[in-house]
Amino acid sequence: MTRFRPDGEPAHEDFGAFVPGSRLRLDGAAAGALAGLTFAAKDLFDVAGHVTGCGNPDWAASHAPAARSSVAVEKLLAAGASLVGKTITDEISLGLLGRNRHFGAPINPRAPDRYTGGSSSGSAAAVAGGLANIALGSDSGGSMRVPASFCGLYGIRPTHGAVPVEGLMTQSPTFDTAGFFARHADLFARVGDVLLPPAPDEEIAEILIADDAFAHADAEVREALRDAVEQVKVAVGSGRSIVLAEEGLRTWNRHQVHIQSSEFGQTFAPWVDAVDPRLSYDVAAAIAKGRNLPAEPCAEARTFRAQVRARLDALLERRRALCLPTTPILPPHRDLSLDETATAGERIVDLTCIAGLTGLPQVSLPLGIWQGLPVGLSLIGWRGSDRALLSFARRVGRP
Repeated sequence: MTRFRPDGEPAHEDFGAFVPGSRLRLDGAAAGALAGLTFAAKDLFDVAGHVTGCGNPDWAASHAPAARSSVAVEKLLAAGASLVGKTITDEISLGLLGRNRHFGAPINPRAPDRYTGGSSSGSAAAVAGGLANIALGSDSGGSMRVPASFCGLYGIRPTHGAVPVEGLMTQSPTFDTAGFFARHADLFARVGDVLLPPAPDEEIAEILIADDAFAHADAEVREALRDAVEQVKVAVGSGRSIVLAEEGLRTWNRHQVHIQSSEFGQTFAPWVDAVDPRLSYDVAAAIAKGRNLPAEPCAEARTFRAQVRARLDALLERRRALCLPTTPILPPHRDLSLDETATAGERIVDLTCIAGLTGLPQVSLPLGIWQGLPVGLSLIGWRGSDRALLSFARRVGRP
């Protein structure tokens, strides 16, 4: 049966994952660690000679082709992986569900009546649908972790700065990271070997179960992850429960939103003023709010960020990892109203703000399922523990 995107266009076999038009393809090197594999790249990553569209036709029309490819794209090509297309992103990366009024919402191959998660929506759909072995995405507020959970994938938000972001569209500079998806744990770790900097061989010594993060999650999510939490604790050999945020995770959320909104307001305001682009209501409202935030709460939020960053560095320094649901909700149905969409996004940020504010690495592991729906379990590691997290994913995940 033919599936249809919200704009009425048929998704066919590509799950609506790729940017409309002729498919961009580049052959990788003949030899390398990823030779013979394929990857897709979110349409925020530059590819030399091509316009980076960023999910908005007026952005594409107002920007010249890239002079060179992003560092992440170059690294994958040099390792032998071939690029098979640029993928749809939520409009200028401002979204967590996988909606784009201009190009439609990619189909979630694991749950076609539900969203993929965003803003790396097309990349997640491409990997979950078997259209690419690997896909590049970005994560500022949750854009790798959310689609990984909703589509049943391995996904990583690296330590801030661990994967170079040169050639990736700027959204919020102190939050922007470049990550990747894979369906299988072994490949997930192999991609990390290509993209991540060298690091000492380390293993997680203790799991800290963030009880307050689990309390934020719906009952179905908690139940879906019950066995996975035990699996992770057994694999490490040591685990205990903690309350992470005594001041409440919604407070963390508020401070993240203040800083991130201020940054993307500054990023996009000059373009909006110059081009007067077509924007969906929620994206336009977010930019308008972000560019007009008063300075005092933003300064307070930056002070708070420094405090919780130091707190988590101390908490995790002895090779500990936090365990929490990747998102507090199941993949939402595709017919949400704008108001329901905003509520879902706010709840998601209650959990994604933890790694966002602290700049720590987080992996989402596809270890849970609820009535056929994927549910991700996350581990947040100490700063620079990206390879240790990927190694652990290889131990507990599907090969």
